[in-house]
Amino acid sequence: MTSRILIADDDRDLASLLADYLRHESYIVETVHDGAAALARLAAPGLPRPDLLILDVMMPGRDGLDTLKDLRQKHGLPVIMLSARGEPVDRVIGLELGADDYLAKPCLPRELLARVRARLRPGPAASSTDPITVGGLHLDLLTRRASLDGRELELTGAEFSLLLALATRLGQVVDKAVLTREGLGREIERFDRAVDVHISRLRRKLADASPNAPGIDAVRGSGYQLIMALAA
Repeated sequence: MTSRILIADDDRDLASLLADYLRHESYIVETVHDGAAALARLAAPGLPRPDLLILDVMMPGRDGLDTLKDLRQKHGLPVIMLSARGEPVDRVIGLELGADDYLAKPCLPRELLARVRARLRPGPAASSTDPITVGGLHLDLLTRRASLDGRELELTGAEFSLLLALATRLGQVVDKAVLTREGLGREIERFDRAVDVHISRLRRKLADASPNAPGIDAVRGSGYQLIMALAA
C-alpha cells in the first residue's frame, strides 16, 4: 500500500521540491504551510490519515515545536522535524517532545528520503511475528502496539522499535550504534544523542504505566539493557 506523507513547511518552494521528489518515489504527498493547517489536516474527518509528517520548526504563528506538542496528545504517527537551527539543543527539544527524527536544513532530498523510508519501514529485530512478553510488558509485532500490565503504552514508532530491540535481547547490553540502526533506521552520527533522548522518554512512559515495569539501564560507554523489574 502506498504511504501518505504530509509536509508542513512555510517555505513553499522547498515544500514543493520535497513533495515532487517524494512523489517520484511513489509516495502520496500533501503540503500545508503552517502548524494550524497541519493539525487541521490530521483532524479532518473523511480523509485518509497521513502515515508520516515532515514538520518544519520555524513557521509563523504556531511553530513546529508547539504543533508537535499538541499533535502528540492525539496522534502517534511518525514525525521527522526539519529546522534551519541545527544546534544540538534544538534537536534534543524536538526529540523530547516526541519527534522520531530530526534533520537540519538545508538537507539533501536523498537524505530525507532515507529517513522517511526508515520511519515507514516495519520494525526489525524479531525472527517471527509472535508477540514478545517481558513480565507484564507485551509487544505485538503485527500491530506494533505495546502494553504494560494490560494498559496500552502510547509509543512513537521510534520508541516501539527501540523497546523491541532491547526486549529481544533481554538482559544484554545493546550498543548505541545498534539501537540507532534498528530503532531509528540510520547509522549513528558524531555526538548523536537521539537514542539517549528516546530512551529517556521510554523510561518515563514505562514507569508511569506500572511500578512493575522492566527497567532500562545505561551501561556507560556501551549502551543500554532491558532488565526485569525486581519482585516487590
